[in-house]
Amino acid sequence: MSPASRYTYLGPEGTFTEAALHTLPEAATRQLTPMVSVPATLDAVRNGEAQAAFVPIENSVEGGVTATLDELASGRRLMIYREVLLPIAFALLARPGTGMESVKTVTGHPVAQPQVRKWLAKHLPDALWESAASNADGARLVQEGRYDAAFAGEFAAATYGLEPLVTDIHDAENATTRFVLLGQPARPSAPTGADKTSVVFWLRDDHPGALLEVLHEYASRGVNMMRIESRPTGEGIGRYCFSIDCEGHVQDRRVGDVLMGLRRSCREVRFLGSYPRADEQPPALRSGTADEDFVAAADWLTRCLDGRE
Repeated sequence: MSPASRYTYLGPEGTFTEAALHTLPEAATRQLTPMVSVPATLDAVRNGEAQAAFVPIENSVEGGVTATLDELASGRRLMIYREVLLPIAFALLARPGTGMESVKTVTGHPVAQPQVRKWLAKHLPDALWESAASNADGARLVQEGRYDAAFAGEFAAATYGLEPLVTDIHDAENATTRFVLLGQPARPSAPTGADKTSVVFWLRDDHPGALLEVLHEYASRGVNMMRIESRPTGEGIGRYCFSIDCEGHVQDRRVGDVLMGLRRSCREVRFLGSYPRADEQPPALRSGTADEDFVAAADWLTRCLDGRE
């Protein structure tokens, strides 16, 4: 297939990322290629080798996926076009014939460990945990005999010839991971009424209230922030950029006004896209923040300038 028909994703096969990707209807008509890392997954799109890339960006237990956040801030710009929310529950996978009493070593992705720590302490308190590159890679290592069991998605069992000893393992109820589909920068899709807008910004200088001034751009226009995280820029201790998701679409007057405010007050702003919310929840608009309110205010100012007010 040509690059236009190829999607890359954070592999290997049998990961939650692959499971989430298969929830997109277009995945059935694309060549899906697993990659070894987030940078490799995104670089395939940047280099024209794939149409889109699919990676995790946020987990409800552990927060942001730092590899993805850093790549979106520092690498060549890509845009988010879709998001997927996937409920996460783990299975303890082992080679056929293995009993719970035989499990002395377990493995999984480092992000999985905080999500199963309490279960592990209760049911396998003496088992030694060692991290793997991914949950699916942990399953592969169990298949090879390197570990006794792995925490992974139950769907990975068939891929690696394993059997689930226990299923539906999770310390936190409703644990969810958010994934995003990224492509080359282009015009955002049309507003749906239930959208999200993502940006990264760098403060112009460090002074008391600098971040508060930027956040006021959102608050004063009634735009709800859904996530904010700081990441080091590599420029020295105390130097950070900020990644923000907010409700709304860049074509909404309130959101567009926020972005213009950021552009005026920040050293740099990177627009990462406006795209449909996976939960399809429309924002609850405060009085005075709908598009018609911005239009009415602009008309009033015009009348003032014309001497009609």
